Amino acid sequence: MNEDLWRAFEQATYGTREERFALSDAPSGRPSWANGTWGIVTAWNPSGERTPERLNEWRQGELRRGVEALGRSPLDGVNGEGEWEEASLIVVGASLREVRTLGARFDQAAVVWGVGRRVAVVACGDVGVRRAWV
Repeated sequence: MNEDLWRAFEQATYGTREERFALSDAPSGRPSWANGTWGIVTAWNPSGERTPERLNEWRQGELRRGVEALGRSPLDGVNGEGEWEEASLIVVGASLREVRTLGARFDQAAVVWGVGRRVAVVACGDVGVRRAWV
């Protein structure tokens, strides 16, 4: 993944509409749902390329069905803001493998995966991880 895309992931905010967080170099508060393992994945804008909203919504529905097929009940989330705001799913209890596989299936450059307040942006195609705190 190129450096501009890494920077976009690192500067975005994540979470539910009510509980958002930004990646940080130091620990801070933690969203109520960030206990144990959890992951954030979206089907919007594959490979970081703008995609029509209608197609993004259809892809997001397919992602939700994929998460539910794993026996998980995702929370609705939001990645980013403004023109790059995207619907996402927060998958509490997810393994890194589950979240990364889902991200790759929907042509995402990376996913967010965490354990409690510790979080990582993990590339789906390339090898790459950037660690931070909630």
